[in-house]
Amino acid sequence: MCLAIPAQVVELRDGDSAVVDLAGVRKEISLSLVEDVAVGDYVIVHVGYALNKLDPEEAAKTLALFAEIGTATA
Repeated sequence: MCLAIPAQVVELRDGDSAVVDLAGVRKEISLSLVEDVAVGDYVIVHVGYALNKLDPEEAAKTLALFAEIGTATA
């Protein structure tokens, strides 16, 4: 199964790289597939690539659903 998850951009790096926060875990990703990303933006991340930008409200809803699923299966 493949999963693309919302993550918040916390740092922009040289080239097309950025650091995102995934529920407290920071990971370097590529921004080569999206344009005009700024610190604070949410992006959908899959296998180390940002696929597109995401509205902050939509990101919050999705992250809340993931949290709910996590507590239901624990």
